[in-house]
Amino acid sequence: MASLEGAEWSLLLAPLLIVIGLIYVMPGAISMRSPWARWTLVAVVWAVAARYLWWRATATLITDQGAAETVWSVGCFLVELLAILDGALLYLAFARTSDRRGEADAAEPRLRALTAETAPKVDVFIPTYDEPLAVLEKTIIGACAMDWPNVAIWVLDDKRRPWLRDYCAAKGVGYITRPDNLGAKAGNVNHALTVTDGEFVAIFDADFVPQRQFLMRCMGFFEDPKIGIVQTPHAFYNHDPMQTNLGMRKSLPDDQRFFFEAIMPSRDGWNGAFCCGSNSITRRAALQDVGGALPEGSITEDQLLSLELLRKGYITRYLNERLAYGLAPESVSAFFVQRQRWAQGAIQILFLKAGPLAPGLPLIQRLLFLPTHWLTQGLMCLMCLVTPAVFLLTGAPPMGHTSLEAVVYYVIPMILAMCGGLMAFAPGKYNPLAAQVLGTFQSFKLLPTVLLTLLRPHGHAFKVTPKGANASGAYERGIFLLCLTLILATLAGLAINLSPEWRRIQELSLVPLVALWSAFNIVVLFLVSLLCLQTPARRGEERFPVEEPAVVRNLANGGSATVMSTDMSLSGIGLRGAEDAISTWRSGDPLSVYVSMVGWVPARLARLSKGGIGVHFVLGDRVERDLLVRKLFTGGLNTAADSATALSVTMGLLKRIWTARMDQTLSAAPAEDDTTPVASLPKATLVLAPADTRIDLGALAERNRAAA
Repeated sequence: MASLEGAEWSLLLAPLLIVIGLIYVMPGAISMRSPWARWTLVAVVWAVAARYLWWRATATLITDQGAAETVWSVGCFLVELLAILDGALLYLAFARTSDRRGEADAAEPRLRALTAETAPKVDVFIPTYDEPLAVLEKTIIGACAMDWPNVAIWVLDDKRRPWLRDYCAAKGVGYITRPDNLGAKAGNVNHALTVTDGEFVAIFDADFVPQRQFLMRCMGFFEDPKIGIVQTPHAFYNHDPMQTNLGMRKSLPDDQRFFFEAIMPSRDGWNGAFCCGSNSITRRAALQDVGGALPEGSITEDQLLSLELLRKGYITRYLNERLAYGLAPESVSAFFVQRQRWAQGAIQILFLKAGPLAPGLPLIQRLLFLPTHWLTQGLMCLMCLVTPAVFLLTGAPPMGHTSLEAVVYYVIPMILAMCGGLMAFAPGKYNPLAAQVLGTFQSFKLLPTVLLTLLRPHGHAFKVTPKGANASGAYERGIFLLCLTLILATLAGLAINLSPEWRRIQELSLVPLVALWSAFNIVVLFLVSLLCLQTPARRGEERFPVEEPAVVRNLANGGSATVMSTDMSLSGIGLRGAEDAISTWRSGDPLSVYVSMVGWVPARLARLSKGGIGVHFVLGDRVERDLLVRKLFTGGLNTAADSATALSVTMGLLKRIWTARMDQTLSAAPAEDDTTPVASLPKATLVLAPADTRIDLGALAERNRAAA
């Protein structure tokens, strides 16, 4: 049915109305946790996609313009086919989901009754290569603050840095090095396995700070002997490049929410979740069953380990609870280092004997571990950008014998079904426009990486994602110029088709539709170009919204005031209230601020305004710094947006088109954070616990208060 001229509009709109009713209205009226509701939605999306593909294959592949145009049309169809089949696999995963929080609740009281003698020993590994102390200290102190009676903290330093060895000794944690760097992160962990003996091994990347209850929430799952790994989400206490460079720190969820809070629970429903390298606990006995070490055949050893354990009958259990917060990539260059490593590792696994194509796995798990999205996303995003420009400039259509009526009848229902289903399964976690912008941004660099890895799957070096001071990077000039070129080509095509003498598109009814598609692409490309422009960090430390009473003393004039905090970081605090008491204070005055869970903190007045005062902490290497790390980074605080409606995110993105500037919201706290670089501080003089026990920061806090 290539053309539907003359058909009644009621018939033309019927598929569209059915899609809106079943996919956009129905999920709001029923619970999407119901198995029948999920399977119904999957079936509807599959039916709409299959209907579209049938029409596409039988009615649109042959054009009237020649062989080159036909090849172009068939090429576009093949890319669509791959993308839709990949989407079908995603929807198959969404047919199930899990929520393990109730199981964690049931186990936690029993775990909290354990003692050092009855609790299994947990080795906590913190692999590190070149991360600065400003990053590492948070993870180390966070690990020391975890609630578990029998734990050993180990920093695995693959760069053999004396200052880090001294820091670990001062903080009372173990320090492990090795003579070489073979096997990168996997090799580092494998060496540590040979010199430790814990029954379980928890791994945190150098920038991920475990929350105090991490082990108490996760260890209960190991009562089931089939559980080999427990994995928790990657959540972040800072903003990723998309949130920062688009000026949407408070309104756009980070780009990994969709994966960790929608896809991974569904994979867990199929027993197809996998280890994600950090924020996980592994049973050492399970490791022994696969050779006693992490596999080193892929630079994404975590995913490969899950596959090997599955073949031995072990399951990776997923608890969708934010129990560790880390650093999202802090620049676009760091972002691409991370994503290229993920893409390379996922493609590498296809070529290994333990990969998803090898025997020993059920069909559903083979399908779930296929890394097809790394290829299809890039191809589809770039095709969507190029196709309207090609059509406008050459007249070569992506599909032959197509009219406006056919687009309304077949194409639009398919697009709405595919996008609407994802929004129904992942409310607040998926936004079509944001996904298109990020997918396009990634595609320019990841697609070449994927194609190269398919041709040469091995021999790629493991690159650590730069963190902290190492994460700075220039703007993406190449992607910016490509965006500009595509925008100009699209505008030129639109201009040509305004004139009857120059028009390339023969089917006049399609011109408005292609113009709308082109306008959407220009919006996407403009937003991608903003992503390329790296926004400099406004401050050296992340600032958390913390509203609680505080007391501030002015050591210069003897005054004091009871105030409320507005926000807080390791380097300062914003305070408001008691305007009369502090009106005579001056910038630079020495202060002492009482912060709950920390004690009296030495400080200086950085700024005084009608809205409050900005205070800069003068901590040096004091115990108060450790206590402040525990307060800010181990209690679930974060600065990132959690979720937002699809409409609010879309409107926020569109607003960037005419504002084209970064968020200028200022904190009440001082902007000149980190006047004393953490890495330059001397090692701690406080004598803490032995290397195989926890630091009791609670006791230190009490001692601090008593001393005050």
